[in-house]
Amino acid sequence: MFPIYGMAACLSPICSRLEKRSALLRGGVYAVIIYLTEFSTGVLLKKYRACPWDYSKAKLNIKGVIRFDYAPIWFLTGLIFEKILCRNIRGNRIDP
Repeated sequence: MFPIYGMAACLSPICSRLEKRSALLRGGVYAVIIYLTEFSTGVLLKKYRACPWDYSKAKLNIKGVIRFDYAPIWFLTGLIFEKILCRNIRGNRIDP
């Protein structure tokens, strides 16, 4: 799971591009990216019978690897990652 969660670092370039956009748009973009990552890694891991999560009994699931009722959680998680990642980016910038 560490490599999957570590992929959050890939949000850094997106974070800087969305810097001046509304929180609603930024959180939505992050949620979609997290869903795509969770879906693709979940399907891949299921193929090898190594997926540590199974949402197949949840009502709003797709292939048992993502749950749409988790959207608010992924929205907020994306904004939290943004705070962490963009703080590091802004701290390393050299302003003229």
